[in-house]
Amino acid sequence: MLPPDELLTTTRAVRKRLDFSRPVERTVLEECLRIAQQAPTGSNLQNWHFVVVTDLAKRRALADVYRKGWAIYVTLPLAAGNLTFDDPLRNAQQARVMASAQYLADHIHDAPVLVVPCIRPPDSRCESLPVALQSTWWNSIAQAGWSFMFAARARGLGTTWTTLHLLFEEEAAQILSIPYAEVNQAGLIPVAYTRGTRFSPAQRAPLVTVVHWEAW
Repeated sequence: MLPPDELLTTTRAVRKRLDFSRPVERTVLEECLRIAQQAPTGSNLQNWHFVVVTDLAKRRALADVYRKGWAIYVTLPLAAGNLTFDDPLRNAQQARVMASAQYLADHIHDAPVLVVPCIRPPDSRCESLPVALQSTWWNSIAQAGWSFMFAARARGLGTTWTTLHLLFEEEAAQILSIPYAEVNQAGLIPVAYTRGTRFSPAQRAPLVTVVHWEAW
């Protein structure tokens, strides 16, 4: 088992190193999901849900929805490949990220498992709630989803949290029979064993540029 600090610093967004040829055992997925259930949840409602998709036809249908979102994303100024920085190393990193993301968009249906983390607010969908309550429910599912991804990493699985299919969320809900009027999807996580298990921490900005002591 990985030491905690290594687990926290090497749980990467895995795309090109996903092994699409190897099935993922249901028992392993259930172990990861049980760990995800231990995450904090607003008011202890435990109102997160995970739709686990292994059926090939449904994976292909979800992939088509994802690629519709991807086609929009690549045109946006905030797309990884459209951002430039003064640092050439950062620009090279952006290019690698974009190439990796394109690979995933082309092959996401090949992942043996797609997991859709969802949240079911007690009254209505998140976007109709005040921002403070939206934050409660989004953070509840984010913490559970991230715990799932840590557990997967510890078991030799790779994941990445994607959101582009949410541009067409209702279409995805129809594919998976998710009650759209009551449940928010929070992402789409491809899951597969990885080719190799060694991952390194990513290049990040100096801590002093993002930490503010006592005030901004």
